[in-house]
Amino acid sequence: MEETRKLVYAMLKFLKRQLSEGKLSGECAEGVEVGIQCLEAAYNLRDSEPSLEVPTGLQEIFQQYLAACESYFSGMPLSEDSADASPEASFDVSFESKAAADTLKNEGNSHMSSLNFKEAVICYTKAIQLDPKNAVYYCNRAAASNKLGNYESAIQDCKTALKYDPSYSKAHGRLGLAYASLNQHEEAVKHYKRAVDLEPDNDTYKSNLKHAEEAFNSAPSTSVPYQNVDLATIFTNPNLLSVASQMLGNPSMQSMMSNILSRNLNQEGGGIDALFQASQQLAQHMETENPALVEQLRRHLGGEQQGPQNRPPGPPPGPQGDF
Repeated sequence: MEETRKLVYAMLKFLKRQLSEGKLSGECAEGVEVGIQCLEAAYNLRDSEPSLEVPTGLQEIFQQYLAACESYFSGMPLSEDSADASPEASFDVSFESKAAADTLKNEGNSHMSSLNFKEAVICYTKAIQLDPKNAVYYCNRAAASNKLGNYESAIQDCKTALKYDPSYSKAHGRLGLAYASLNQHEEAVKHYKRAVDLEPDNDTYKSNLKHAEEAFNSAPSTSVPYQNVDLATIFTNPNLLSVASQMLGNPSMQSMMSNILSRNLNQEGGGIDALFQASQQLAQHMETENPALVEQLRRHLGGEQQGPQNRPPGPPPGPQGDF
């Protein structure tokens, strides 16, 4: 209550100074006088209250505030195109915020090692909020998003990381993986090449580039190789069902399937084409995560006729760094 009375007292001093300087017309001055009397009565204030005095007058405080706002917002983007830069361009991140963000990054890395990809995304997101220009945090979140099948999110995070660090090879590598998972092999090749240029001794990038180039150069098949499949044989095979059940019971796989299906089926057009694209992405992710299961499926689906050397390559497992 005492702080409130100080504020009202400062307001009264300002209004009384306005009256004494003659800046108000007759009717306005009369209204202000009535207002002063009402405020003094409501807050039990006398004309002079030394205990409520503040070192700076209300008008001066307001002017200082306006000057500070003008100085702060002078570095803010004005166009819609640069709106995503937000306040980060106008101030430096404090040492404390950087330290807290790095702790969150390490926590996210631990979740990645434990395959808790959703929790990792949460940690990296909090780190980004504290240090929004750190390319590593965006790139690590992209790695977690790739694991969850959120490839569009991974692409956006990699692009943001490259905005802050154009020579960040891991961002190019993870961007290549996301594009490959979406069957956008031309873009995948482009970014894998850039990753190799930046780290010419990195064998993983070279291998990923080779896979992407093979996928890009291979013509899409128009045949229907499994039209005579005996589904009863598949669903009565206890070993195959056990492996499939274990894999599909994995929370990360369930989340990835949900993300892929909802993303494709909610696209404009939808229908069978979207479902086919979703199944392709799911198959590619399964081949990356559990190639043994995929090989069993191929054998049961007549895949013996297509040897491993003749199969079109799926997306390679992208490099996971920084953790």
